[in-house]
Amino acid sequence: MSLTAALPAIEVVGAEVVRLPRLHPGMLFGSGKVEELKGRFKSDRVGLVLVDGPVSPVQQRNLEKEWGVKLLDRTGLILEIFADRARTREGVLQVELAALSYQRTRLVRAWTHLERQRGGFGFVGGPGETQIEADRRAIDDQVVRLKRQLAKVVKTRELHRAARAKVPFPIVALVGYTNAGKSSLFNRITGADVLAKDMLFATLDPTMRGLVLPSGRKIILSDTVGFISDLPTQLVAAFRATLEEVLSADLILHVRDISHPETAEQAADVAEILGELGVNKATPMFEVWNKLDLVTGSAREALLVQAAQRPDVMAVSALTGEGIDTLLDRVSGAFDEEKTERELALSFAEGRRHAWLHAEGVVEQETQTDEGWVLQVRWTARQEKRYRDL
Repeated sequence: MSLTAALPAIEVVGAEVVRLPRLHPGMLFGSGKVEELKGRFKSDRVGLVLVDGPVSPVQQRNLEKEWGVKLLDRTGLILEIFADRARTREGVLQVELAALSYQRTRLVRAWTHLERQRGGFGFVGGPGETQIEADRRAIDDQVVRLKRQLAKVVKTRELHRAARAKVPFPIVALVGYTNAGKSSLFNRITGADVLAKDMLFATLDPTMRGLVLPSGRKIILSDTVGFISDLPTQLVAAFRATLEEVLSADLILHVRDISHPETAEQAADVAEILGELGVNKATPMFEVWNKLDLVTGSAREALLVQAAQRPDVMAVSALTGEGIDTLLDRVSGAFDEEKTERELALSFAEGRRHAWLHAEGVVEQETQTDEGWVLQVRWTARQEKRYRDL
Protein backbone atom coordinates (compact mmCIF):
# COMPACT_ATOMS: atom_id res chain seq x y z
CA MET A 1 0.00 0.00 0.00
CA SER A 2 2.80 2.42 0.85
CA LEU A 3 4.33 1.87 -2.60
CA THR A 4 1.09 2.86 -4.32
CA ALA A 5 0.86 6.01 -2.18
CA ALA A 6 4.10 7.18 -3.78
CA LEU A 7 2.20 7.80 -7.02
CA PRO A 8 -0.54 10.39 -6.35
CA ALA A 9 -2.18 9.62 -9.71
CA ILE A 10 -3.19 6.17 -8.43
CA GLU A 11 -6.42 5.87 -6.44
CA VAL A 12 -6.45 2.64 -4.42
CA VAL A 13 -9.96 1.16 -4.24
CA GLY A 14 -9.03 -2.12 -2.57
CA ALA A 15 -6.31 -4.55 -1.54
CA GLU A 16 -6.20 -8.26 -0.74
CA VAL A 17 -3.63 -10.80 0.40
CA VAL A 18 -3.99 -13.91 -1.77
CA ARG A 19 -2.42 -17.07 -0.36
CA LEU A 20 -1.17 -19.39 -3.09
CA PRO A 21 -0.52 -23.07 -2.34
CA ARG A 22 1.43 -23.07 -5.60
CA LEU A 23 2.17 -20.63 -8.43
CA HIS A 24 0.31 -21.31 -11.66
CA PRO A 25 2.77 -20.77 -14.55
CA GLY A 26 0.17 -19.43 -16.96
CA MET A 27 -2.04 -17.26 -14.75
CA LEU A 28 -0.19 -16.97 -11.40
CA PHE A 29 -3.54 -17.58 -9.62
CA GLY A 30 -5.94 -20.51 -9.86
CA SER A 31 -8.85 -20.29 -12.30
CA GLY A 32 -11.40 -19.75 -9.51
CA LYS A 33 -9.49 -16.79 -8.01
CA VAL A 34 -8.91 -15.32 -11.47
CA GLU A 35 -12.65 -15.41 -12.17
CA GLU A 36 -13.51 -13.99 -8.74
CA LEU A 37 -11.08 -11.07 -9.12
CA LYS A 38 -12.34 -10.42 -12.65
CA GLY A 39 -15.82 -9.82 -11.30
CA ARG A 40 -14.56 -7.47 -8.58
CA PHE A 41 -12.43 -5.48 -11.00
CA LYS A 42 -15.38 -5.09 -13.37
CA SER A 43 -17.80 -3.95 -10.66
CA ASP A 44 -15.28 -1.49 -9.19
CA ARG A 45 -14.23 -0.28 -12.65
CA VAL A 46 -10.57 -1.04 -11.93
CA GLY A 47 -8.15 -0.05 -14.69
CA LEU A 48 -4.83 -0.95 -13.04
CA VAL A 49 -3.89 -3.97 -10.93
CA LEU A 50 -0.69 -4.05 -8.85
CA VAL A 51 0.91 -7.29 -7.71
CA ASP A 52 3.40 -6.99 -4.85
CA GLY A 53 5.82 -9.55 -6.25
CA PRO A 54 7.29 -10.83 -9.51
CA VAL A 55 4.96 -11.59 -12.43
CA SER A 56 6.32 -13.36 -15.49
CA PRO A 57 5.72 -11.88 -18.98
CA VAL A 58 3.39 -14.76 -19.87
CA GLN A 59 1.39 -14.35 -16.66
CA GLN A 60 1.14 -10.60 -17.25
CA ARG A 61 -0.12 -11.07 -20.80
CA ASN A 62 -2.69 -13.70 -19.81
CA LEU A 63 -4.02 -11.80 -16.79
CA GLU A 64 -4.31 -8.51 -18.68
CA LYS A 65 -6.21 -10.29 -21.46
CA GLU A 66 -8.49 -12.09 -19.02
CA TRP A 67 -9.21 -9.12 -16.74
CA GLY A 68 -9.14 -6.36 -19.35
CA VAL A 69 -6.85 -4.19 -17.18
CA LYS A 70 -3.25 -2.97 -17.10
CA LEU A 71 -1.07 -4.98 -14.68
CA LEU A 72 2.17 -3.97 -12.96
CA ASP A 73 4.33 -6.17 -10.76
CA ARG A 74 6.54 -4.83 -7.95
CA THR A 75 9.46 -4.01 -10.25
CA GLY A 76 7.22 -2.27 -12.77
CA LEU A 77 5.63 -0.12 -10.05
CA ILE A 78 8.99 0.87 -8.56
CA LEU A 79 10.17 1.87 -12.04
CA GLU A 80 7.08 4.06 -12.45
CA ILE A 81 7.87 5.74 -9.11
CA PHE A 82 11.51 6.21 -10.07
CA ALA A 83 10.51 7.78 -13.39
CA ASP A 84 8.17 10.17 -11.58
CA ARG A 85 10.79 11.22 -9.01
CA ALA A 86 14.04 11.49 -11.03
CA ARG A 87 15.12 15.09 -11.57
CA THR A 88 18.79 15.30 -12.55
CA ARG A 89 20.17 14.16 -15.91
CA GLU A 90 21.88 11.19 -14.28
CA GLY A 91 18.72 10.14 -12.47
CA VAL A 92 16.67 10.26 -15.68
CA LEU A 93 19.26 8.21 -17.57
CA GLN A 94 19.42 5.63 -14.78
CA VAL A 95 15.63 5.28 -14.82
CA GLU A 96 15.61 4.80 -18.61
CA LEU A 97 18.38 2.22 -18.41
CA ALA A 98 16.62 0.22 -15.69
CA ALA A 99 13.32 0.44 -17.57
CA LEU A 100 14.88 -0.87 -20.79
CA SER A 101 16.49 -3.79 -18.95
CA TYR A 102 13.08 -4.60 -17.48
CA GLN A 103 11.29 -4.25 -20.83
CA ARG A 104 13.78 -6.57 -22.48
CA THR A 105 12.74 -9.39 -20.14
CA ARG A 106 9.11 -8.67 -20.99
CA LEU A 107 9.78 -9.52 -24.65
CA VAL A 108 10.43 -13.21 -23.99
CA ARG A 109 7.28 -14.91 -25.27
CA ALA A 110 5.27 -12.05 -23.86
CA TRP A 111 3.23 -10.88 -26.82
CA THR A 112 1.96 -12.99 -29.72
CA HIS A 113 2.35 -10.17 -32.27
CA LEU A 114 6.10 -10.21 -31.66
CA GLU A 115 6.38 -13.74 -32.99
CA ARG A 116 5.76 -12.90 -36.65
CA GLN A 117 8.76 -12.81 -38.98
CA ARG A 118 10.08 -10.01 -41.15
CA GLY A 119 11.65 -10.66 -44.56
CA GLY A 120 15.31 -11.62 -44.70
CA PHE A 121 18.02 -9.58 -46.40
CA GLY A 122 20.29 -10.61 -49.28
CA PHE A 123 19.73 -13.07 -52.08
CA VAL A 124 19.80 -16.29 -50.06
CA GLY A 125 16.43 -17.46 -48.86
CA GLY A 126 15.63 -18.54 -45.33
CA PRO A 127 13.86 -17.26 -42.27
CA GLY A 128 14.02 -13.54 -41.67
CA GLU A 129 14.38 -11.68 -38.40
CA THR A 130 11.44 -12.19 -36.07
CA GLN A 131 9.77 -9.10 -34.66
CA ILE A 132 10.78 -10.12 -31.14
CA GLU A 133 14.45 -10.26 -32.25
CA ALA A 134 14.15 -6.85 -33.91
CA ASP A 135 12.60 -5.33 -30.78
CA ARG A 136 15.25 -6.90 -28.60
CA ARG A 137 17.99 -5.54 -30.86
CA ALA A 138 16.41 -2.06 -30.79
CA ILE A 139 16.39 -2.14 -26.98
CA ASP A 140 20.02 -3.29 -26.91
CA ASP A 141 20.97 -0.37 -29.19
CA GLN A 142 19.19 2.05 -26.85
CA VAL A 143 20.94 0.51 -23.83
CA VAL A 144 24.34 1.04 -25.49
CA ARG A 145 23.43 4.67 -26.27
CA LEU A 146 22.22 5.34 -22.72
CA LYS A 147 25.31 3.76 -21.18
CA ARG A 148 27.50 6.08 -23.26
CA GLN A 149 25.52 9.12 -22.12
CA LEU A 150 25.56 7.91 -18.52
CA ALA A 151 29.33 7.38 -18.69
CA LYS A 152 29.74 11.05 -19.66
CA VAL A 153 27.50 12.20 -16.81
CA VAL A 154 29.29 9.95 -14.30
CA LYS A 155 32.65 11.26 -15.52
CA THR A 156 31.46 14.81 -14.89
CA ARG A 157 30.36 13.84 -11.38
CA GLU A 158 33.73 12.23 -10.76
CA LEU A 159 35.39 15.52 -11.67
CA HIS A 160 33.08 17.34 -9.28
CA ARG A 161 33.84 14.77 -6.58
CA ALA A 162 37.58 15.17 -7.16
CA ALA A 163 37.16 18.93 -6.84
CA ARG A 164 35.28 18.48 -3.56
CA ALA A 165 38.03 16.17 -2.28
CA LYS A 166 40.40 19.13 -2.47
CA VAL A 167 38.03 21.17 -0.32
CA PRO A 168 38.84 20.58 3.35
CA PHE A 169 35.22 19.84 4.29
CA PRO A 170 34.11 16.37 5.41
CA ILE A 171 31.05 14.80 3.73
CA VAL A 172 28.15 13.66 5.92
CA ALA A 173 25.66 11.40 4.13
CA LEU A 174 22.06 10.81 5.20
CA VAL A 175 20.90 7.26 4.48
CA GLY A 176 17.93 5.23 5.57
CA TYR A 177 14.81 3.37 4.61
CA THR A 178 12.57 5.22 2.22
CA ASN A 179 10.12 7.58 3.93
CA ALA A 180 12.22 7.68 7.13
CA GLY A 181 12.29 11.50 7.01
CA LYS A 182 15.77 12.09 5.55
CA SER A 183 14.70 14.97 3.32
CA SER A 184 12.75 16.60 6.15
CA LEU A 185 15.82 16.34 8.37
CA PHE A 186 18.00 17.70 5.54
CA ASN A 187 15.64 20.66 5.16
CA ARG A 188 15.52 21.30 8.90
CA ILE A 189 19.32 21.34 9.20
CA THR A 190 20.23 23.22 6.01
CA GLY A 191 17.13 25.31 5.34
CA ALA A 192 17.05 23.84 1.83
CA ASP A 193 13.81 23.28 -0.06
CA VAL A 194 14.19 19.64 -1.08
CA LEU A 195 11.03 17.67 -1.92
CA ALA A 196 9.94 16.17 1.40
CA LYS A 197 6.64 14.33 1.41
CA ASP A 198 5.17 11.45 3.34
CA MET A 199 5.69 9.02 0.49
CA LEU A 200 8.21 6.48 -0.70
CA PHE A 201 11.16 7.46 -2.90
CA ALA A 202 10.55 11.20 -2.48
CA THR A 203 14.26 11.73 -3.24
CA LEU A 204 15.92 9.96 -6.16
CA ASP A 205 18.87 12.24 -6.76
CA PRO A 206 21.54 13.09 -4.18
CA THR A 207 21.27 16.65 -2.97
CA MET A 208 24.33 18.27 -1.40
CA ARG A 209 24.57 21.45 0.64
CA GLY A 210 27.38 23.18 2.50
CA LEU A 211 26.67 23.60 6.20
CA VAL A 212 28.37 25.44 9.05
CA LEU A 213 27.91 23.59 12.34
CA PRO A 214 27.37 25.53 15.61
CA SER A 215 31.04 24.85 16.47
CA GLY A 216 32.07 26.74 13.31
CA ARG A 217 33.17 23.59 11.47
CA LYS A 218 32.11 23.38 7.83
CA ILE A 219 30.73 20.16 6.33
CA ILE A 220 28.95 19.00 3.17
CA LEU A 221 25.61 17.33 3.90
CA SER A 222 24.28 14.85 1.33
CA ASP A 223 20.68 13.60 1.08
CA THR A 224 20.26 10.27 -0.76
CA VAL A 225 17.57 8.03 -2.20
CA GLY A 226 15.74 5.87 0.32
CA PHE A 227 16.37 2.15 0.53
CA ILE A 228 13.66 -0.50 0.35
CA SER A 229 13.50 -4.22 1.01
CA ASP A 230 13.38 -6.63 -1.93
CA LEU A 231 14.59 -3.98 -4.36
CA PRO A 232 15.20 -5.90 -7.62
CA THR A 233 18.90 -6.44 -8.26
CA GLN A 234 18.81 -4.76 -11.66
CA LEU A 235 17.52 -1.59 -9.98
CA VAL A 236 20.22 -1.68 -7.30
CA ALA A 237 22.82 -1.87 -10.07
CA ALA A 238 21.21 0.91 -12.10
CA PHE A 239 21.02 3.26 -9.11
CA ARG A 240 24.42 2.47 -7.62
CA ALA A 241 25.85 5.78 -8.89
CA THR A 242 23.06 7.63 -7.07
CA LEU A 243 24.50 6.28 -3.81
CA GLU A 244 28.16 6.92 -4.62
CA GLU A 245 28.22 9.85 -2.21
CA VAL A 246 27.72 7.35 0.61
CA LEU A 247 30.88 5.47 -0.43
CA SER A 248 32.99 8.63 -0.15
CA ALA A 249 31.34 9.92 3.06
CA ASP A 250 33.39 10.69 6.15
CA LEU A 251 30.35 10.15 8.39
CA ILE A 252 27.05 8.34 7.75
CA LEU A 253 23.82 9.31 9.50
CA HIS A 254 21.41 6.37 9.37
CA VAL A 255 17.96 7.97 9.70
CA ARG A 256 15.27 5.67 11.09
CA ASP A 257 11.53 6.21 11.39
CA ILE A 258 11.47 5.17 15.02
CA SER A 259 7.66 5.34 15.10
CA HIS A 260 7.28 2.67 12.40
CA PRO A 261 6.20 -0.75 13.70
CA GLU A 262 8.84 -2.42 11.50
CA THR A 263 11.69 0.00 12.23
CA ALA A 264 14.07 -2.80 13.28
CA GLU A 265 13.47 -4.76 10.07
CA GLN A 266 13.95 -1.58 8.01
CA ALA A 267 17.25 -0.88 9.78
CA ALA A 268 18.42 -4.41 8.97
CA ASP A 269 17.55 -3.88 5.30
CA VAL A 270 19.55 -0.64 5.21
CA ALA A 271 22.57 -2.34 6.81
CA GLU A 272 22.38 -5.14 4.24
CA ILE A 273 22.25 -2.75 1.27
CA LEU A 274 25.13 -0.66 2.66
CA GLY A 275 27.14 -3.87 2.82
CA GLU A 276 26.23 -4.75 -0.77
CA LEU A 277 27.32 -1.28 -1.89
CA GLY A 278 30.74 -1.86 -0.36
CA VAL A 279 30.60 0.91 2.26
CA ASN A 280 33.79 0.87 4.33
CA LYS A 281 33.03 -0.62 7.75
CA ALA A 282 35.56 1.79 9.25
CA THR A 283 33.38 4.77 8.25
CA PRO A 284 31.76 6.09 11.45
CA MET A 285 27.97 5.86 11.56
CA PHE A 286 25.33 7.40 13.85
CA GLU A 287 21.71 6.29 14.12
CA VAL A 288 19.21 9.13 14.05
CA TRP A 289 15.89 8.03 15.52
CA ASN A 290 13.54 10.38 13.69
CA LYS A 291 9.80 11.11 14.04
CA LEU A 292 10.01 11.23 17.82
CA ASP A 293 6.95 13.51 17.70
CA LEU A 294 4.85 10.49 16.65
CA VAL A 295 5.83 8.48 19.75
CA THR A 296 4.01 9.21 23.00
CA GLY A 297 3.74 8.07 26.60
CA SER A 298 5.88 5.32 28.06
CA ALA A 299 7.14 4.26 24.62
CA ARG A 300 8.63 7.71 24.12
CA GLU A 301 10.30 7.67 27.54
CA ALA A 302 11.76 4.23 26.87
CA LEU A 303 13.21 5.41 23.54
CA LEU A 304 14.81 8.47 25.14
CA VAL A 305 16.41 6.29 27.83
CA GLN A 306 17.76 3.88 25.19
CA ALA A 307 19.15 6.74 23.10
CA ALA A 308 20.83 8.33 26.14
CA GLN A 309 22.65 5.08 26.87
CA ARG A 310 24.16 4.83 23.38
CA PRO A 311 26.66 7.47 22.19
CA ASP A 312 25.98 6.57 18.54
CA VAL A 313 22.21 7.22 18.76
CA MET A 314 20.30 10.51 18.73
CA ALA A 315 16.52 10.77 19.08
CA VAL A 316 15.14 13.70 17.07
CA SER A 317 12.09 15.13 15.38
CA ALA A 318 12.75 16.78 12.04
CA LEU A 319 9.22 18.20 12.25
CA THR A 320 9.51 19.99 15.60
CA GLY A 321 13.30 20.40 15.76
CA GLU A 322 13.62 18.42 19.00
CA GLY A 323 17.09 16.91 19.42
CA ILE A 324 18.57 18.67 16.37
CA ASP A 325 21.07 20.71 18.41
CA THR A 326 22.36 17.55 20.10
CA LEU A 327 22.68 15.87 16.71
CA LEU A 328 24.73 18.74 15.29
CA ASP A 329 26.99 18.76 18.36
CA ARG A 330 27.60 15.01 17.95
CA VAL A 331 28.37 15.44 14.25
CA SER A 332 30.84 18.21 15.04
CA GLY A 333 32.44 16.12 17.79
CA ALA A 334 32.88 13.20 15.40
CA PHE A 335 35.45 15.23 13.48
CA ASP A 336 37.33 16.44 16.55
CA GLU A 337 39.57 13.40 16.38
CA GLU A 338 42.90 12.78 18.02
CA LYS A 339 45.64 14.77 16.27
CA THR A 340 49.27 13.89 15.66
CA GLU A 341 52.24 16.10 14.79
CA ARG A 342 54.46 15.53 11.78
CA GLU A 343 57.20 17.37 9.86
CA LEU A 344 56.79 17.64 6.09
CA ALA A 345 59.25 18.77 3.44
CA LEU A 346 57.62 20.08 0.24
CA SER A 347 59.27 21.28 -2.95
CA PHE A 348 58.08 24.43 -4.71
CA ALA A 349 56.53 22.12 -7.36
CA GLU A 350 54.10 20.89 -4.67
CA GLY A 351 52.34 24.22 -4.37
CA ARG A 352 48.89 22.61 -4.48
CA ARG A 353 49.65 20.47 -1.44
CA HIS A 354 51.14 23.48 0.33
CA ALA A 355 47.98 25.50 -0.30
CA TRP A 356 45.75 22.59 0.81
CA LEU A 357 47.57 22.29 4.14
CA HIS A 358 47.06 25.97 4.87
CA ALA A 359 43.40 25.82 3.80
CA GLU A 360 42.94 22.85 6.13
CA GLY A 361 44.41 24.89 8.99
CA VAL A 362 46.87 22.20 10.13
CA VAL A 363 50.15 24.15 9.70
CA GLU A 364 51.71 24.93 13.09
CA GLN A 365 55.03 26.28 11.82
CA GLU A 366 56.66 26.83 8.42
CA THR A 367 60.19 27.50 7.20
CA GLN A 368 61.13 28.29 3.61
CA THR A 369 64.31 26.78 2.12
CA ASP A 370 66.03 27.00 -1.26
CA GLU A 371 64.12 23.91 -2.45
CA GLY A 372 60.71 24.56 -0.91
CA TRP A 373 59.09 24.49 2.53
CA VAL A 374 59.54 22.61 5.78
CA LEU A 375 56.28 22.49 7.73
CA GLN A 376 55.25 21.33 11.18
CA VAL A 377 51.67 20.08 10.88
CA ARG A 378 49.14 18.84 13.41
CA TRP A 379 46.34 16.82 11.85
CA THR A 380 43.87 13.98 12.21
CA ALA A 381 44.20 10.57 10.57
CA ARG A 382 41.43 11.58 8.14
CA GLN A 383 43.27 14.74 7.13
CA GLU A 384 46.51 12.83 6.65
CA LYS A 385 44.77 10.32 4.39
CA ARG A 386 43.30 13.12 2.27
CA TYR A 387 46.70 14.74 2.01
CA ARG A 388 48.26 11.48 0.81
CA ASP A 389 45.52 11.16 -1.83
CA LEU A 390 46.19 14.60 -3.32
